[in-house]
This record gives sequence, structure tokens and C-alpha cells, in this order.
Amino acid sequence: MTTAYINRIGTAVPDHDVHADFVKFARTLLPDDKTRSVFDRMVERAGISHRYSYLRAGRIDAGEVDADGFYQRGRFPSTAARMALYEPQALRLACKAALQLGDDRHELAQLTHLIVASCTGFTAPGLDLQLIGALGLRPDIERTIIGFMGCAAAVPALRTAHHIVRSNPDARVLVLNLELSTLHLQETADLEKVLSFLLFGDGAAAALVTSQPHGIALDEFRSVVIPDSESMITWHIGDQGFDMHLSGQVPARIMRTLKEELDTHDAGGVLRGHGLDAIDLWAVHAGGRTVLDAVEAGLQLGRHALDVSRAVLNDFGNMSSATVMFVLQRLQQSAARGNGMAMAFGPGMVAETFRFRLER
Repeated sequence: MTTAYINRIGTAVPDHDVHADFVKFARTLLPDDKTRSVFDRMVERAGISHRYSYLRAGRIDAGEVDADGFYQRGRFPSTAARMALYEPQALRLACKAALQLGDDRHELAQLTHLIVASCTGFTAPGLDLQLIGALGLRPDIERTIIGFMGCAAAVPALRTAHHIVRSNPDARVLVLNLELSTLHLQETADLEKVLSFLLFGDGAAAALVTSQPHGIALDEFRSVVIPDSESMITWHIGDQGFDMHLSGQVPARIMRTLKEELDTHDAGGVLRGHGLDAIDLWAVHAGGRTVLDAVEAGLQLGRHALDVSRAVLNDFGNMSSATVMFVLQRLQQSAARGNGMAMAFGPGMVAETFRFRLER
């Protein structure tokens, strides 16, 4: 049977590093010194140094949020205004990521399929159609949109490419993950919500998936719904942007689920009933430091097993669906070789995983 490979991965982030300025702004939202003290401790423990946005940070001491006045205190923008900004920014960042694969217009014109995954914006005609004109793709390219599946969406996107290539070995599939999370900042004094905003940044990843045998070989995709967890990660469309809820119980639930799998060897679970000896490499979605700690503890991994995921978290924060692709890119660029497991968690709560083999 034909094997699908990620031949190359290109990644991109916007120009403006907003993490430090967000921390300053967030402190002004919180009502008292005690709450600010808790927030400050969480900032120190977050494992994040940089996050990027198309919005330039404003002068916080002068009451600005961003330099262009998109966010104005007391009257944050409507969802419509945010979607109007998503449309041009998403296309710009998507093109930047796709061209990291190589600025070869002839090669781009040979693509047969385009898969776009995004949960931070909607528009029609969508990003898929916009990319045909912007990148010079074939007008008859087969398009698929994977929407609103949250941080785990990269795995269903790759799974779709995997099925396409296995059914048509001549297929050349561009998989694009694009998230503009900073378009959904909320003006709130709720500490839990403010801490969720501390995690997220903007980013995009483009991957070329074909049957050509080099890069990252894809295998054995699996989706597992974690019982009694549907309310822990939610993502609703509100009047002022998309409203995310990220429960503080998520890490403990992940850790318990993975630990139970190790103990029971459940063939229907994330690990397929196998032990860890056959896995050399881990590409875990960097959803946050506590999520990575939970995976590490639940699976009883060595202290350096998730170093690449932690490095991506430090350098970019959580870019929702694009994040695990940044991890895979760094593994592909490294000297590491062997069998691996990729893992990401999304609303549901769902664990999306696949096995991979990293080759030269």
C-alpha cells in the first residue's frame, strides 16, 4: 500500500512579538494586587517568551492596547470587524508559509489538492479560493476546508492528505494550517480567561504531502474521544470575537487518561495498546506548559522527550492548529531519526494522534 510522506514543511509568523506587551496590558485588566500576583506567577511558569501578531502593541501606559487602535478600551471590536481583518491577514500569512516550501511557481502549479485548516476565522470566498490566485495554483485543484476543530485540527488535515495520497499516488497535496488567535482578545477581568489569552499567538504552517519517499512517513492515524471531558475545551462565536473556555482541569484529565492507557494497554486508545519502547520521537502539540507536563507525567517519559515541543512553546506560544506542525518541522530539520508519535488535543475533548517515521 502507498505511504504518504510530508516532504517539506514551511512555517511563518507575523512580524510583531507581542508577548511582553500583552503581559503589561493583562495586568491592567485584573482587579486587585492578589489577582495580579497570581497572574505574575503564572507568567513566570508559562514557558513562553515570544508570541506574534499582525497587531502592533500600543503604549500601555497611555491607555493603548494596540498601536492601530483596533482594540480600544471599553469598546472592543465586533466579530464582524475581526473577520474583516482576518480575511487579508490570513491570506498574507498563508502565502508566507507556503512560499517557505520554495518559491517555485511551477511546482506550486503542479499541486493537485489543497487542504486548509483554521478555527480562528471564516470568510467566503474562503482562504482556499484566495490562495489559487495568490499562489498561481491550478483552478481545478481539489479543495477541502477543515474548520473549527481547534488545536488538534492539523492531525485531521494530515489524515485527509494521507487518504488522498494512498488512493492516488500521483497526488501532490498542500496542507495549510492558519490561525490568527490574537484577533479574539477579550476585555475581561476573569483571571482564567486572561490566562488563556497568555498562551495564544498567530502562526501558519504549510506542508507538502506526496508519495515521494523522503521526509516524514505518515501512518496509523487515530482519534480518541476522552470520556466526560466535553465541557473542558469549548470555542463559541460571540458578538465580540470567538469566546474560548479552557478549563484548568485539562492537564489533569490528559495525564489520567494517558496513565490509564499505560496501565491497561487499551488497544483502542491513543497508544494502540503498545508500550513506549517502539517510539523514539515525540511531536506533541505545545498547548501550554501544563499540558506538556501532563503528557510527560502520564506517559512517564524521559525529561528530554518533549524538548522540541517546549522549545516551540517558548518561541511562539500556542498557535492552535499550526503548533504541532512547527514541532514536526523542527524534528525534520534536526539530526533525529526513528519512529515517532504525534499528538494534539482539541475540543471534545479529543486526542488526535498518528505514528510517523522520520527519514532522510
